[in-house]
Amino acid sequence: MRLLERMRKEWFMIGIVLAIAGAKLEPSIGVNGGPLMPEITVSYIAVATIFFNSGLSLNTEELTSALVHIKLHLFIQIFTLAFFPAAIWLLLQLLSITPINEWLLKGLQTVGCMPPPVSSAVILTKAVGGNEAAAIFNSAFGSFLGIVVTPLLLLLFLHSSSSVPFTSIFSQLFMTVVVPLIIGQIVRRYIKDWLERKKPPFGAVSSSVLLVIIYTTFCDTFSNPDIDLDRFSLILILFIICSIQLSFMLLTFIFSTRNNSGFTPADTVAVMFCSTHKSLTLVNEWSENGVTVCTATLRWGLEKHKSDPSLLFL
Repeated sequence: MRLLERMRKEWFMIGIVLAIAGAKLEPSIGVNGGPLMPEITVSYIAVATIFFNSGLSLNTEELTSALVHIKLHLFIQIFTLAFFPAAIWLLLQLLSITPINEWLLKGLQTVGCMPPPVSSAVILTKAVGGNEAAAIFNSAFGSFLGIVVTPLLLLLFLHSSSSVPFTSIFSQLFMTVVVPLIIGQIVRRYIKDWLERKKPPFGAVSSSVLLVIIYTTFCDTFSNPDIDLDRFSLILILFIICSIQLSFMLLTFIFSTRNNSGFTPADTVAVMFCSTHKSLTLVNEWSENGVTVCTATLRWGLEKHKSDPSLLFL
């Protein structure tokens, strides 16, 4: 009984393990063009479901309050779009003298230049009782900001330029983030009493959707057997990524919990998840428009390596 209770409590972590294992066993199900059609079900339906769910569960007052929390927004956006890529660049100057595969290092810099995540930061913030409204705003705002800032960062740090499908990216973000959130808020006004009485499991719904996203991500990775990477580089880069993640989360925790920070504990949770995680939304859009960023670092020949594992962990 105690084991079953523990499993119920940790169902999300167990789900992640099962999702990765399932992707490894049969990756063809969740790849683009496969039976699950993640290019539609994940890129549009899953993300829209997460933000509709958030719009349905949040009070309008919470969203309004989060909107005017300028100090919090500045901290998150500056950390993720300025400090993060600059710190990665400095680290890579040291790592460039090591025998680590250079494409992995370039892939790491590429991810470092990406904006905050669209969905995972919102789900994780909500799961631990953080400021979900602030996470929603920064996920959405950061993604829109990344349309302009990310290409400039890639040009600055990797000396690479690319054509950015602004209209495509903007319309996808608007339709999958803003519109579902607004619809959720409208629906909430009519069923608010029912929601407060029944208390639907909004967190479990969003977490389940995230498991689907994780599954399809790993399906794409495991479906590419032509990854020409030495084991030393791969293991070392995974260690480096985990170290970066933990270090940056600790750093944001320290800064956001200072006495004069002006942040509440709930704000700190949002800061830790939104500032230290990266989105692949722009990666996927560039990839679909002929500039393979997820599998290659823009103009270099990285398309040889059909999947860069370093992109999965930030």
